[in-house]
Amino acid sequence: MKDLPPDCILTELQTYANSDPNLISWDSPSDPANPLNWPLWHRWTLIILVSCVTFMSSLSSSMFAPGIPALMAEFHSSNSITSSFVLTIFVLGLAAGPLVFAPLSELYGRLPVQHIGSVGLVAFTIGCAMATRLDILIGLRLLQGIFGAVPLTNGGGLIADMIKQEERGFALAIFTVGVLLGPVVGPVAGGFLAAAKGWRWVFWIIAIVQGSLTLISFAVWRESYSPVLLSRKAALLRKRTGNAALYTRYDTGLSTRAHFKRGILRVFKMLAFSPIVLALSIHMGLVYSYLYVLLTTLTPMFENIYHFSPKISGLSYLGIGVGFLLGQMIFAQSSDRILRQLTTKRGGEMKPEFRLPITIMGGFFVPIGFFWYGWSAQRQTQWIVPIVGTGIAALGNALIFMSIQVYSIDAFTIYAASALAANSVTRSVMAAVLPLAAPKMYSTLGIGWGNSLLAFLALAMIPIPWLLFVHGEKMRGWNAQRIKRL
Repeated sequence: MKDLPPDCILTELQTYANSDPNLISWDSPSDPANPLNWPLWHRWTLIILVSCVTFMSSLSSSMFAPGIPALMAEFHSSNSITSSFVLTIFVLGLAAGPLVFAPLSELYGRLPVQHIGSVGLVAFTIGCAMATRLDILIGLRLLQGIFGAVPLTNGGGLIADMIKQEERGFALAIFTVGVLLGPVVGPVAGGFLAAAKGWRWVFWIIAIVQGSLTLISFAVWRESYSPVLLSRKAALLRKRTGNAALYTRYDTGLSTRAHFKRGILRVFKMLAFSPIVLALSIHMGLVYSYLYVLLTTLTPMFENIYHFSPKISGLSYLGIGVGFLLGQMIFAQSSDRILRQLTTKRGGEMKPEFRLPITIMGGFFVPIGFFWYGWSAQRQTQWIVPIVGTGIAALGNALIFMSIQVYSIDAFTIYAASALAANSVTRSVMAAVLPLAAPKMYSTLGIGWGNSLLAFLALAMIPIPWLLFVHGEKMRGWNAQRIKRL
């Protein structure tokens, strides 16, 4: 049976009415083995757990940022690019990790991949805490990011496995609490911890908490990926009945090696041949990289202009945190409601494009926030004013991030991990590279015009979700046929 095109919407309900006696599927729409029918408490336990693990992964990306000056002094380096790279190299790991772990999760399931990622993150975090040379630390940070990418990719797939389409907006809002707040909470907590105990203890704390979550995961996690569960069911029935013709709709006839190769190539095919994936990945990548521009420049900006001490400079990130929380509350309250309203208004069929109005709205907040932040800091207004600007930008960032994530889950379902991996690769590369140019940009253009340049680029992205809202359904249909021929 040939691989199904990733741009089509697949539902388990399609298989119940099939009359082929050799086709193995769920026993009924209410089959308790189907992850969509698991007890509510268990599904939410897994979602909250993966959110916590994601929070620790995101925390790892930025928590030791306030300790970088002490780290550079300990290793006798004054290179400004290296000081930024030791932070952003983690994000390059987030770009590389999904290329391997997304196809693995679609081959072997979510559970083993989640455990590998959790154990790897703990191990390499401990390695960072014990690093004796700067080059070793940079290498360990890369590996830390590669394994830390697992929950970021796996979480969206987990939601696609267990949560119905009309309820995914709220579930994704809970999941992304960890994704978005980690990089913000990190510098705040890290500023006080690094000042009190030194930069190494930042890594030790992360390792201790992540290690505890890993033990909990081993105790409560269950496999949720339908193709893997149905494949196991078919294998068991073949053994019991002796009927070697039993199969599932997800069987490809490929070897494990060929399946894994196809899974890796699928990520690149989505970027190369799906205008939807490419456009949304660039859109999210740009605004997500702005977060890391702020993470790497807010501390020196507030220390130089507003004379914040190193200990309290981390508090300048609180505006971003408040903006993210507000964005998550708005998204949780409105995303599923807008989906239902548009479904009722437009004929009763739920479409992934009904998630995009929030993306359009978020697209306006990002440039407004950067204009506000840049020119208020340039004029040296009271310190709370630029912090409010970063909060407005973060609000838009959160709305864009979550709505694109849930759109990808709705549109690609069983291939959600690959779609999210394509998105993650793009945004992580952009988030690793763009902050390296930020110091030169600000020194050349100033804070006002430098942030205005970022705002103008964000404005140029606004038409993308609007065009997809209008034409996305036709593009998905065309794209499905094209990918099927590859």
